[in-house]
Amino acid sequence: MDPFAERRAAFRALHAEGCFLLPNPWDAGSARYLAGQGFKALATTSSGAAWARGLADGALDLDATLAAIAEIVAATDLPVNADFGHGFGEGAAKVAEAVTRCVATGVAGLSVEDATGDPARPLFPLTESVARLRVARDAIDASGADVMLVGRAECFLTGHPDPLLESLLRITAYRDAGADVIYVPGLTTASQIESVVRVAGPCPVNVLVHRPIGLSMADLAALGVRRVSIGGALAAIAWRAVTEAATRLMQGDLDALGARMPGGDLDKFFAWRGQSSTNPTE
Repeated sequence: MDPFAERRAAFRALHAEGCFLLPNPWDAGSARYLAGQGFKALATTSSGAAWARGLADGALDLDATLAAIAEIVAATDLPVNADFGHGFGEGAAKVAEAVTRCVATGVAGLSVEDATGDPARPLFPLTESVARLRVARDAIDASGADVMLVGRAECFLTGHPDPLLESLLRITAYRDAGADVIYVPGLTTASQIESVVRVAGPCPVNVLVHRPIGLSMADLAALGVRRVSIGGALAAIAWRAVTEAATRLMQGDLDALGARMPGGDLDKFFAWRGQSSTNPTE
C-alpha cells in the first residue's frame, strides 16, 4: 500500500475546484512553519534549496535535489509538489530513472520544465520536450503512485521572442502528452493568464507570483487559475533580511539585531525539548 496515498489524493482534490496558494519552503524548518500556518500543500523551490546550501539556482545535482525534496516531504504531513528542473537527464532513460526516484521520496506532484539551462539553446525543441514529458508520465504510471505531473513552459523566463505564442503551442502539446497541471512561469497580466487558462482546457493552471504583479488571489481565481506558487520568494525575503542586518552590523550598528524574531517563540512553535544543555537562542 502506498504510504503517501492520502496526501496524494488530497493534493489532487485541491485541484478540482477553487484556487489555492502553494507556498515554497526551502528546508524542514520553513516547511514546518508554513504547515503550521494552515496551508494545505507545499512546493519545493530549487532556488531556495540551492541558496541554503551556498549555491546558485540550478547548481544542485540530482542526488542533492532529491535529498532536499525528501527533507521537506518528511517535515510535515502535507502534500508536496517537487520543483524537478528539466528531469535531470540528457536522454529519456535518465529522465525516467530520475522521475522514478523523485516519486519514491513521497511527493504528490512533480514538475518537468522545458528549459535546458544552456544559454546557447535555452529551450528543448518541442518534440524533445514532449518526449521527455511522456517519459515522465510513463515513469509515474509505472510506479503505481497517484503523482500529478506538471508540464512547465519556460518561454517567458528564457527570453523567447514571442513567449506567449510559444507557450500556448507548448502547453497544448504538454496537455496532450499527459500533464495533469499546466505551468507557465513569468505571466504578469490578466490577458496572458486568460489565454493560458483557455488553452489548458481541463488541465488546472499554476501561476507563479514571486513578486507583486497587481493581481490578488481573488483576481487569479476569477481568471480560472487553480493554484498559485511563489517560487523562491520567501527564501529571498529571508535572505534580504539577513543581508540588510549584516550590512548594518558591518557598520557597527548592533541595533540591527532588534529585528530578530524572539527565539522563545520559535522554540515554542517547533516544540524544542532542550536536547542540548545549551539554549540555541542564546
